[in-house]
Amino acid sequence: MGRNFKEYLLQVTKSSSCEEIEIIQSLWSGYGRISRYQLDNIPTKTVVIKHISLNEVDKHPRGWNTTNSHNRKVRSYEVETCWYEKWSHDCSENCKVPILIGTWSQDKDQWIILEDLKTIFPLRKYDLEIREVNVCLKWLANFHATFMEIEPKGLWKVGTYWHLQTRPDEFEKIENEELKSKAHLIDEKLNNCKHQTIVHGDAKLANFCFSADGKKVAAVDFQYVGGGCGVKDVAYFLGSCLSSSECERYQEQLLDFYFKELKTALGNINSNIDFSILENEWRKMYPIACTDFIRFLQGWMPTHQKINKYNLTLMTKVLGSL
Repeated sequence: MGRNFKEYLLQVTKSSSCEEIEIIQSLWSGYGRISRYQLDNIPTKTVVIKHISLNEVDKHPRGWNTTNSHNRKVRSYEVETCWYEKWSHDCSENCKVPILIGTWSQDKDQWIILEDLKTIFPLRKYDLEIREVNVCLKWLANFHATFMEIEPKGLWKVGTYWHLQTRPDEFEKIENEELKSKAHLIDEKLNNCKHQTIVHGDAKLANFCFSADGKKVAAVDFQYVGGGCGVKDVAYFLGSCLSSSECERYQEQLLDFYFKELKTALGNINSNIDFSILENEWRKMYPIACTDFIRFLQGWMPTHQKINKYNLTLMTKVLGSL
């Protein structure tokens, strides 16, 4: 911890001393780490600090050490800082996110100081029952309703980490010629939806923290938050926590639940959107969103387990319709 940052941390938290007590995780590709810090002499006993080092690194879990990759990550941390500073306070308890305590930057290092969610949301889950899937879908519905039809200023113009424009290296590696030739059509359909919101952009199971009773969640990791069709988050989330057979079995049930919660959330904020038109549009976009993510995986890691029967069936139908 740099001396200047430590002074800032003590000032912004009004603590007399601080100590790193746990490394929660390293950031992707070695760009820093997330740690829990203990604070003294204040009611808030701990905070979570995301320390980002923007020096170019030479390691990547999948070997994607490119200028595009580095520049995308640098931009992602700029977006995340903007998200916490200018947007996160708009989230209600129905789409809970960590409260921002402060941000600090010096040279190529930056820090984001956040509320520690562990007290209220102590659980990370690796397998979900359907009722727990619904808890996360309710969070997504409320998040999408909160930012419906709002321009994502300072965020990614098009959210999600697999967005075609930000993945030229992976695009070139796609071997499925039909998918490759129609990738831009898929991208255009998603980007030209009449109804746009702000999407989380990396809404996988690992980024949700559960309450002890499993009835509420909070979400973290907003590097790829930006504009888009809400079902991109839904498609990605379901693929992160359900098997191929489970996706096929529960697809309609889960989509019904998401849209029910989205309608309720929009009603709670007195939205004048014609919900039947929105729902019809986004339901049609769901298989296209699934195919868009498979497009990324086919270039990034064609042996990935998420390229399964369920998604390949959807992809075949989508490609045939274009």
